Formats: sequence, structure tokens, C-alpha cells
Amino acid sequence: MGRTKVTKSEDSSQEEGLPKWAEDEIRSAQFGQPEVITRTGYFLDIYESDYKVDIQVYEQMPDGRTIVEGLDVPKSMTMSDFMKGFVYEYKIKVFMASLGAKVVDLLKAKFGLDMKAIYRFELQELQLMDVESDLPAVSSSSEEEGE
Repeated sequence: MGRTKVTKSEDSSQEEGLPKWAEDEIRSAQFGQPEVITRTGYFLDIYESDYKVDIQVYEQMPDGRTIVEGLDVPKSMTMSDFMKGFVYEYKIKVFMASLGAKVVDLLKAKFGLDMKAIYRFELQELQLMDVESDLPAVSSSSEEEGE
């Protein structure tokens, strides 16, 4: 059982991964000035030792995702105060670095990825939302009828 012959030896030196030139371009990508966006959502995981969190947001991020993994948290925040299962309003810094046309074409052809930029996200601030107060008051008329 022989392996199939690859014609572009330079581009496919790592059949499963990216060619070195593409890795180098991605590693050296320059992020521009951040844009600050506001999203609501909740914590999925909290990694206190790494100062990172995973969150799910209700509104899409600029790249279309609704789950953000490895969101950087400033060391000035007290992560032990973060609570899973509660809705927060997040202010998130979004850093974007555009990829070159050659890398974009490679990602599309080899991996089926339509990716024109790399994003990095950093939590700027958060506010616990009082979601329950937005709900209409539940009347206890059924309890009162039983009395």
C-alpha cells in the first residue's frame, strides 16, 4: 500500500498541516487597533490560572462565531467572582489581522476554510445582568386560591 504521490513537494512537505511559509505568515500577522464590541452571554468555562475564559454569546462576533474559546482576561479582574449560569454583558476588544491572498487561497483549497483574517479577543469589562427582573412578575394566585 503506497502513499499517493504529491506533485507540489514544497507546498505539501507537511501533508496534514500548513506549509512552513503559511505558518510563518500567520505567526507574524500584525493585529490592528482593537474595536470594542458589546455582547451578552454567559461563561462556559473559567481558567483562573491562565486568565482565560470560554463564553457563549447571544449575538454573533464579527467573524460569525457565538462561542469564544480562550478569551483573554486582564489580570486586574477578579476571576473568582465570575459565575457560570448567569447572563453578563461583555465589553470585548476585538483585534483583527488580515491574511495574505496566498494563505487565504491555501486555506480554502486545502482545508475548505473561508478565512480572510485572524481574530484575537480580550475581555475589557463585564456586568452581571439582572435578567430575572426583566421577566413579568409571577403571580402567586394559584397558591392564594388554595388557602
